[in-house]
Amino acid sequence: MSEQIITPQTVSLDVDAGDDPAAVIGYLADALATAGRTTDATVLARGALDREAKSATGLPGGIAIPHARAASVTEASLAMARLSKKVDFGAPDGPADLVFLIAAPEGGATEHMKLLSSLARSLVRPEFVDSLREADSDDRVVQLVDEAINPQPAQTSAAAASAATATSAPAATPPAATEAGGGDRRPSVVAITACPTGIAHTYMAADALKYAAERAEVDFHVETQGSSATTSFDPQVIADADAVIFATDVGVKGKDRFRGKPVVASGVKRAINEPDAMIAEAVAASKNPSATVVSGADDGGEADATAAAAGVGLGGQVRQALMTGVSYMIPFVAAGGLLIALGFLPFLGGYEIANSTLDEAGSMSDGAFIALNYSLWDLPAGGLGQYIGAVLFAVGSLAMGMLVPVLAGYISFAIADRPGIAPGFVAGLVSVAVGASFIGGLVGGLIAGVVCLWIARIPLPQWARGLQPVVIIPLLGSMVIGVLLYMLLGKPLAWVTEQMTDALNSMSGGSAVVLGVVLGLMMCFDLGGPVNKAAYLFATTGLAIGGAAQLQIMAAVMCAGMVPPLAMALATVLRPQLFSEPERENGKAAWLLGASFISEGAIPFAATDPFRVIPSMMAGGALAGGLIMAFGVELRAPHGGIFVFFAMNNWVLFLVALAAGTVLSAFAVIGAKQWHANRQHAALFDDVQTVPA
Repeated sequence: MSEQIITPQTVSLDVDAGDDPAAVIGYLADALATAGRTTDATVLARGALDREAKSATGLPGGIAIPHARAASVTEASLAMARLSKKVDFGAPDGPADLVFLIAAPEGGATEHMKLLSSLARSLVRPEFVDSLREADSDDRVVQLVDEAINPQPAQTSAAAASAATATSAPAATPPAATEAGGGDRRPSVVAITACPTGIAHTYMAADALKYAAERAEVDFHVETQGSSATTSFDPQVIADADAVIFATDVGVKGKDRFRGKPVVASGVKRAINEPDAMIAEAVAASKNPSATVVSGADDGGEADATAAAAGVGLGGQVRQALMTGVSYMIPFVAAGGLLIALGFLPFLGGYEIANSTLDEAGSMSDGAFIALNYSLWDLPAGGLGQYIGAVLFAVGSLAMGMLVPVLAGYISFAIADRPGIAPGFVAGLVSVAVGASFIGGLVGGLIAGVVCLWIARIPLPQWARGLQPVVIIPLLGSMVIGVLLYMLLGKPLAWVTEQMTDALNSMSGGSAVVLGVVLGLMMCFDLGGPVNKAAYLFATTGLAIGGAAQLQIMAAVMCAGMVPPLAMALATVLRPQLFSEPERENGKAAWLLGASFISEGAIPFAATDPFRVIPSMMAGGALAGGLIMAFGVELRAPHGGIFVFFAMNNWVLFLVALAAGTVLSAFAVIGAKQWHANRQHAALFDDVQTVPA
């Protein structure tokens, strides 16, 4: 075996190492320095304390695993103390008496995570923890830890053989693994994670649940859903599952596959913050006959009624439905808006393609008219470039014209599943026809979903149930929502839309700047979450309405949304010592993410330090949004960042606003982190104790 990561010299049994985490961490760091594992115990201790400040490392059962990477560490190492006086490391069940300090070299990210994962998985085994508490010598602790972290091939083979014979002989598994699913079989849990974009939160939640399942020794499979492609579960995986976790901010695709399975449901952020609790709840549900189960959609489209019971209230369900609509609408926004912007290129149609004079009578004809009435064999007077621009404009306009129907259709889908799609699309189309636009789509989609859900619950004879999801619900749902919008709700909603449009078009000076500030704050508040998406939806649907005010709003939203990743990237360059090695790596990627208008690029920073990062980002976003409105910058494309400068009326002023917001946020987060670090270290290091000679 390679050189040991833990030695008797780095083990301390039944010692009083101090009264707080700073003292214990300092004690263990000095032990590693004495053993020659680090050249500077203070630097190592400071790194561990910085990590502790971001997230407590206490585990249930009286255990703590503070950890850090530091340039002063010469090789991956462990120091362990069995405390005679327990110290609180933030575990939910009380202070710890077993503390491991994991130290890894600065460039040893993979090795550090492997150590942390292996040790954490071992510490969930009660027999291993009991053996540490009963060990009578430093050498015995070293032996136990080495066997747990670096199992020998013989042990691995034996473990595999034991698992293979689990059906005929009891296996030495933790209680959590033997209680669910029956007998000695490990419980099996499947999960769906999904956020509106499927870029950031979706995969963060999937990884968090995966590692929690490993710690609990639960068989686990996850399917990530979002705007990106989805790899569906093998049907056998679902058949073998004892319980299901839905960690989503949008509707679940293919929910009927899980019908009859016990379910635990929440928003995606809970899976990131409390993965162990969700895995435990799923295991408990698998052995509870009264647990709520997935109702599916094949029974007539009845939506899963478990969300409220599992912790998602009415407001959360409405938010999930709205986010589902936004999620499906975004590809239409991106495709349609960018096609229109490409049609505006000077060497193609130019901006006048939206209103060109071409026919002999001199009447005004737009790009759609040109695309329909000319061809490659009969080019308009403007030539091939103008014709290509007109075609791009026409295709983009058709895609943008689908925004409200798609929004309403998939809001209804999120509530009533597949039978709700047709009535939802009808609601959107009627909203456009009566002038209610996206406000009508939002309201109509919600009403259509609720109506379809109510119809699905009407008891029918057995012979009619097969017709319910494909004929009865779409027919009655479309009829009800169409009549409601045409006869009752359409004109009031159209009036609201008209008043809002007039108010936006009349904005100038200070009022426009205030709107830009508010939109900037919203874009940076949750970095891709519901508030961010609400501001983005407000801007993109305004593109379909048209007008200078709407184009300025689109520019303000995009500029503010680019600030967070760019600001964090700049901060990691200006003051790299304030950030961990993974954060510095994330900062390199954040340059491109920010330039591309992907606000989620700042999530890794906000997740570990939200109270300093998010307010700093909001400050820069507010400045950028306000400046865009003050400068009167207009943008005709809904996405693309710096790659759609051609769709702006003044990209230089756009860059000025972006640079101002980025610099403000970068200096704000640097100042917040520096001030916090100075106060924390001044308070904590006064009490750091050293290892006796």
